[in-house]
Amino acid sequence: MKQYITLLLLSLCAWLMAAAQEYQPAATNLQARAQFQDNKYGMFIHWGLSSVLADGEWVMNNKNIKVEDYSRLLRSFNPVDFDAAQWVSAAKNAGMKYIVFITRHHDGFSNWDTQYSDWKITNTPYGKDVLQQLAAACKKQGLQLGLYYSLLDWYRDDYPYETGRTGKGTGRTAKSDYASYLQFMKNQLTELLTNYGPIMSIWFDGHWDQTAPEGAKDRSSRIDWKYDEIYGLIHQLQPNCLIGNNHHLSPLPGEDFQMFERDLPGENKSGLSFQKASALPLETCETINGSWGYNITDRKYKSVHQVIKLLAGAAGRNANLLLNVGPMPNGLIQKEFIDTLAAAGKWLQQYGESIYGSRGGPLTPQPWGVTTQKNKTIYIHLFSAPDHQTISFPIGKNKIKKVSVLGSGTALPFKQQKETVSLSTASVALQGPDTVIAVELK
Repeated sequence: MKQYITLLLLSLCAWLMAAAQEYQPAATNLQARAQFQDNKYGMFIHWGLSSVLADGEWVMNNKNIKVEDYSRLLRSFNPVDFDAAQWVSAAKNAGMKYIVFITRHHDGFSNWDTQYSDWKITNTPYGKDVLQQLAAACKKQGLQLGLYYSLLDWYRDDYPYETGRTGKGTGRTAKSDYASYLQFMKNQLTELLTNYGPIMSIWFDGHWDQTAPEGAKDRSSRIDWKYDEIYGLIHQLQPNCLIGNNHHLSPLPGEDFQMFERDLPGENKSGLSFQKASALPLETCETINGSWGYNITDRKYKSVHQVIKLLAGAAGRNANLLLNVGPMPNGLIQKEFIDTLAAAGKWLQQYGESIYGSRGGPLTPQPWGVTTQKNKTIYIHLFSAPDHQTISFPIGKNKIKKVSVLGSGTALPFKQQKETVSLSTASVALQGPDTVIAVELK
């Protein structure tokens, strides 16, 4: 009996310790999550030393370039045309509210003046800390700044490459040491969250390197990443900083938002998004052409219409859109991207009220489009005409004040029966990629 009680007490202590360590977001973190959802639209920037080879950010892995050979690129990277103010202005002109910048991608190259590696931008002929300049420009122009950070590393010997799925051809032979690599990451994250002002988010990537391929029944990690230590450090340094991890799984303890790569929540066109949408803030990341990093032969440019539909489609699924550009090695964002972003930004100047600050509307995504809602207004986003020229949706005990086409103000007929409203779209002339109808509630 005494032995049973002892075991019971030990179990209770273990449960209490686990409960005490369970992540409880600070009130300011919850406010930051709400602000993140209100932002709705951000710019992803994949850029670094890999851009020199003009073949995407995975070029080191895809071409099995040895560390010794890849290192020679250090003296070739000199982005003389980099202008942080121009980058931020391009995002702002597009209607974006935040930027997520690659601080360290899978090739291990650091885009800031880190004290924990010589493999960094301040050791190139350029010699300057681009992150410092970008943080200052974001602050000046009023955009929030998030930081992408790769958990995976094709360059360092201490990363557990033996159990990883990628980076097998980079010529490493030394035995890995995750304790050493973990400390390295902690040191770098401490720099990033100490020296560059308020950081909106840390955007992790690379977890999937240590799992079975997406869609497998068992996708448990082959190593213990020690996320309790990594996430705990981040929330200790900046409690408001949101943590997301592109592991292609359901959210793990300590994470503040959930991301979907190349898919809107609920879709899996990419074969990467088998996870279901959670109650956390959601974000879809997509790129403006086919590549994330600069690729000189990639001309799969998304049209203005595609960008607007992506943005509205994300908002209708209660998600943000993080749209990527891959600047050239000289530091310039190519004109094709700038022009498309600016044109989509003009659309937002007229219809942004249906996007910014909104949440998913009363209808799930439909073949004709999506719905969003903000305060007492429901917005119907028509990408195409409904089959029966009638849209019905629940509004609870609310009464309708007015239904009109946003922009023109044209009033539309509607019928309200009990807690459902039906409106006719027969007289609506679809214009552009997204015709927006505003349903104002009393």
